[in-house]
Amino acid sequence: MSSARPGGRPSTSPPAFAELWRDLEPLGRDARSGGYRRFSWTEADARCRSWFTERATERGLATHADGNGNLWAWWGKPGPGAIATGSHLDSVPDGGAYDGALGVVSALAAVDLLQQKSFYPERPVVLGAFTEEEGARFGVACLGSRLLTGGIAPETARALAGDGGVTLAEAMTAAGFDPAAIGPRDDLLAGLAAFVELHIEQGRALAPLGSCVGVAEGIWPHGRWRLRFGGRADHAGTAELAGRRDPMLPFAHAVLAARQAAAARGGRATIGKVTAEPGGANAVPAQVTAWLDARAGDEAALAGTVSIVRSVSEKTAAEHGVTLDMRQESYSPPVRFDAELRDRIIGVLAAAGMAAPVLPTAAGHDAGVLAARLPAAMLFVRNPSGISHSAAEHADLADCEAGVRALAAVLEDLAGPAR
Repeated sequence: MSSARPGGRPSTSPPAFAELWRDLEPLGRDARSGGYRRFSWTEADARCRSWFTERATERGLATHADGNGNLWAWWGKPGPGAIATGSHLDSVPDGGAYDGALGVVSALAAVDLLQQKSFYPERPVVLGAFTEEEGARFGVACLGSRLLTGGIAPETARALAGDGGVTLAEAMTAAGFDPAAIGPRDDLLAGLAAFVELHIEQGRALAPLGSCVGVAEGIWPHGRWRLRFGGRADHAGTAELAGRRDPMLPFAHAVLAARQAAAARGGRATIGKVTAEPGGANAVPAQVTAWLDARAGDEAALAGTVSIVRSVSEKTAAEHGVTLDMRQESYSPPVRFDAELRDRIIGVLAAAGMAAPVLPTAAGHDAGVLAARLPAAMLFVRNPSGISHSAAEHADLADCEAGVRALAAVLEDLAGPAR
């Protein structure tokens, strides 16, 4: 099995996948970190969107963007019963190459494989590239699919502001899109019979099982909460410790409480983004704002974790003369993917000689949002290290190619002659 990255040894891989990957790989990559900064409605995002549109058009697919900025590429005449696949192209700050992008590249490469064998879908196939899946710029994960399905109100979404205060409405306008057009698209959803998302595994469950491809069982409930601790700015040298109103202290207690509460419940809790204002190295901060990402195997465990963080934050804030504003910014309930679709996919892969274990995941995906409106499923491609949301994220070339073959087999079954 090859350990080369896609594009590293194109002579050993199907030309379509290798060439597609090589074209996309440089877009939005930071030269210093090696990670990706593909944030929604930026120049890097525009380059990725153009790449997708051009590659889809080369394959004879009809492309368009819906009012939310999600991209669609149709193979066959748009109509009822369509089979959808795809993922996203945006990234977290200094994220890896594979998260999201692997699903988009694999969808295009799967179309190539099917076209090479002269397969033409009896039901239309549509490839999607969803916007702002990571929520890295505007704070709400899976924003494009949430807007599509009515999971967030358009007026709420338009007012979302990223770092620097630019709102979603302003960013879309600057990119040439009309923010007044965002919102649910029931007509589009009504035409979809199923959605299958291929994604790199985020974790390391497949490697010990010796499988290169897996199938998702469901997604843990998860959400994001913003904590804002308000204190009083002061001089680091002259302000006596006992008289300070330092918001950094209750924040530190919140970080530790989140870790301990999640560990006690078998969940996950992370504070990966924090800002201190005004930000002087020789000053007590006036305000500390942090974002809690919490996940658990069930809603009770998740609620318990968040409750502990809130309780500890309130108590320690009061002890240090600091105010606290803690509010939920997004929430995704538990997802159980369509069992009939999942079992059908497992059967298709087994017939193709691919054993695909069923796995739970703690990571959110557009497929999880769409699952509330139509049958949805996910394929995972093995991640040998388990690292994700990092420049070190990696999938072996042979596994990526296996994922393309698996997705092609699933699309051929779902969009082919009726059973």
